[in-house]
Amino acid sequence: MKRIITFGAALIGIAISTTHANLDLPDVSQLAVNRQRIGLTDITITYHRPLVNGRKIWGGLVPLGEVWRAGANENTTIEFSDAVSVEGQPLAKGTYGLHMIPTADSWTVIFSKMASAWGSYSYSQAEDALRVTVKPRPNEMEEALEYEFEDVKPTSATVTLKWEKLAVPFKVAINDAEATLANIRIQLRGRAQYEWQSLNQAAQFCLTKNINLDEALKWADASIQNEERFENLTTKADLLKAMNKPDEAKKVREQALTKTTPVQLYSYGRRLQADKKDAEAMEIFKDVAKRYSDTAYGFLASARIKSAAGDFAGAAEDAKKAQAAASTEQQKNSIKALIDRLQAKQDINK
Repeated sequence: MKRIITFGAALIGIAISTTHANLDLPDVSQLAVNRQRIGLTDITITYHRPLVNGRKIWGGLVPLGEVWRAGANENTTIEFSDAVSVEGQPLAKGTYGLHMIPTADSWTVIFSKMASAWGSYSYSQAEDALRVTVKPRPNEMEEALEYEFEDVKPTSATVTLKWEKLAVPFKVAINDAEATLANIRIQLRGRAQYEWQSLNQAAQFCLTKNINLDEALKWADASIQNEERFENLTTKADLLKAMNKPDEAKKVREQALTKTTPVQLYSYGRRLQADKKDAEAMEIFKDVAKRYSDTAYGFLASARIKSAAGDFAGAAEDAKKAQAAASTEQQKNSIKALIDRLQAKQDINK
């Protein structure tokens, strides 16, 4: 009986010894993750970084005219959290296997629907989501392969592969308005739908871009329903005006004025100036100067009106009165800068 138990234990011991895990040791080509946000769209590249290590890379380690995994070890992947365009061609949101075909004069960049393969060994062109052709350029020596985000702008960035003395760029662009709208709708499914600020911000975004005005008006109404304020009432008034409903806009604007404070009304005028609506801004400043004549904002509004008319001396006097009425040193210093400009006969509205 003891022999049977000993033999069984030995068998178990053999089974255990043949199923142990390998040690986790450092890769020669180390893992890297590079991420960039454009607008609200995240681009994430996951890859391994091989070293030149004295080897011939292009036309040597990496053959020309053949599909290459654009990195080392596992599949190089690129993920887009929203739909984008690559070199002007549309590409849906998702994670893609990133492959390239190098040649002497041009490179093919491939986005494969298969993102979990091992390198390019099982690559199939039938699984391509997109192919684009780009031009490589000379680059300073890079010992370790890297992906870099260059020329980052509000709606685009250039993804550049750099290795040895070569750089391979491809441009990724987003539809800022479309991507942001989609994100806004998702956010407004949560707690944000119960807060006047979030709904007002959503409506303001559409107003600024002059898009999606019907839905923006619903967001403005929902914001007002949560809490009626000067900010969301003026948003609604501006939306109605943009939708060619001047009578309704006037009525809501009058309602907004009953909710205002000097700083809110003055800031609204400044916002109109930022949106290049100078004539409307001057009407607001006239209202501020009339309604709040003895406040810092009333004097500032008067100064802006006179400055726009070229009366720099009169504007400077009003600005000095505003400085005297200001309640904080920060406000006084800001107004001092305006006084200096007016004394130099510069229009403070520009």
